[in-house]
Amino acid sequence: MKYFYLLLSITLFISCGEKKQEKTETLEEKAQRIHDSVITIDTHDDINVQNFTDSINYTQNLDTQVNLPKMKEGGLDVAWLVVYTGQDTLTTEGYAKASENAISKFEAIHKLCEEIAPDQIELALTSDDVRRIVSAGKKAAMIGVENAYPIGEDLSKIEEYQQRGARYMSLAHNGHSQLSDSNTGERDSVWLHDGLSELGKKAVAEMNRVGIMIDVSHPSKEAMKQMIELTKAPIIASHSSARALCGHSRNLDDEQLMLLKENGGVVQTVAFSSYLNTEKHEARAAYMTEIYKKVADSLGVTWYERSQFGSLTDEQREEFFANYRKIRNVGEDMAETDPNVPPAVSVSDFVDHIDYMVDLIGIDHVGISSDFDGGGGIEGWSDASETFNVTLELVKRGYTEEEIAKLWGGNLLRVLDEVQAVAKTMG
Repeated sequence: MKYFYLLLSITLFISCGEKKQEKTETLEEKAQRIHDSVITIDTHDDINVQNFTDSINYTQNLDTQVNLPKMKEGGLDVAWLVVYTGQDTLTTEGYAKASENAISKFEAIHKLCEEIAPDQIELALTSDDVRRIVSAGKKAAMIGVENAYPIGEDLSKIEEYQQRGARYMSLAHNGHSQLSDSNTGERDSVWLHDGLSELGKKAVAEMNRVGIMIDVSHPSKEAMKQMIELTKAPIIASHSSARALCGHSRNLDDEQLMLLKENGGVVQTVAFSSYLNTEKHEARAAYMTEIYKKVADSLGVTWYERSQFGSLTDEQREEFFANYRKIRNVGEDMAETDPNVPPAVSVSDFVDHIDYMVDLIGIDHVGISSDFDGGGGIEGWSDASETFNVTLELVKRGYTEEEIAKLWGGNLLRVLDEVQAVAKTMG
């Protein structure tokens, strides 16, 4: 009998040991479990309408940083596809051309969701839509408008954009619009409106009325302060980081962050290397530019810097972007084998900004964005397929599942709910 009990004890010991082993979760396993369970939302992804055709589209693993295969690989649930228009002259002709551009992007997004891949991606208009679509195993698209310049002087277009699916909009981009000064005024201290124009002030009220979130990522600090004074609903910064860590005018300083907190809004930390660590970015960029030039030269094309884009002809621009991703990919492969290449801005630098803003204004007011296909992308999160690495870094730093859920989209959806609730009261 004693042998029976000895055998039973050994069996129980082994069984308990196995259970304990089963319960021990590695950091990576924990991060993957959390990543799979939370809704991951990236609030800023630029698009090119040429990638929304029957023959070339996001069902394919294009050279774009965002597309359906990359979203699936990286576990990115929701992409805010951006209706972006660059700043041009404040004229009737300028507004008309910009309006055409904006409408073509709205139509492209609808085509993807309704004609090209309705079985894979659906347009979300509310937080309930997001949860329903994701729980059904599909990806969600949402629409943000970067630069309200295309509305011209016709505020009725704000409601039209809302009906087309827009759920956030910024009143300026790089350059002062008819509605708002831009952060770019810091370069020369030349301002057009000292904040918002009278039309811009009316636009804030109209955005409140129709339920579009006000995006302060590009407008000037003074314009942002005036928006906060005027708005009846929380605001967002769709793709900005902490100015205290990186002194770029596109980032928010501590005063702006505190105003955002008091307003109940959210800042979506952006994975744009020059807004995260300018010195590191510039050292790497200068080095990589020389490599890109060599690659471009070998292909018989010219490599242009971002600062030169505005002066290019349509043909030069078309040729450049046709080869852009290929040149970048070849150049980056070359850099990987080069021991002298300066370190790149990374996911660690990105999460430093999240840490800073969470410490300053609290976990309920910080979120995540990439600015993919608009210049964003860092080492470790270079496209949507690497989205998990952000969650992994957050887990390494001790964030809980509940906190990560807020950062990855919970906070943003809360603000959307509040903005839409305010709109209902304004009728």
